[in-house]
Amino acid sequence: MSDPNNPCLFCDIKKSGCAHQNNLAYASYDSYPVSNHHCLIIPKRHVSNYFDLTNQEIIACNDLIKLIKQEILDKDKTVEAFNIGVNTGKIAGQSIMHCHIHLIPRRKGDVENPQGGVRSVIPLKQHYTRKNK
Repeated sequence: MSDPNNPCLFCDIKKSGCAHQNNLAYASYDSYPVSNHHCLIIPKRHVSNYFDLTNQEIIACNDLIKLIKQEILDKDKTVEAFNIGVNTGKIAGQSIMHCHIHLIPRRKGDVENPQGGVRSVIPLKQHYTRKNK
């Protein structure tokens, strides 16, 4: 089995694939998609986590997130929502130690109960009951 961190898969745009790019980031469709059209937004500079990105890199990534979101909506009318997420550190599930942002298209009925969304990273915390105030 090859190690995607040695050499870093995301440092090689040609190897990881490029759907779109700007001066500081690029977008690549995920090799192991959670849903159809699942995309990764990757800063070009090798930086391990989101918190080390510069403000300019965050803006560049965000510009690509918006571009890819619209592209997905234009080509797939079944997409009604999105999850955006970043795994920062091995304990959070990061397996390639080069920052990347997941843009995951969601469709009605793709899970039985979507309540909690990204909270499902800890399955027992996903579903909750709102407290009356």
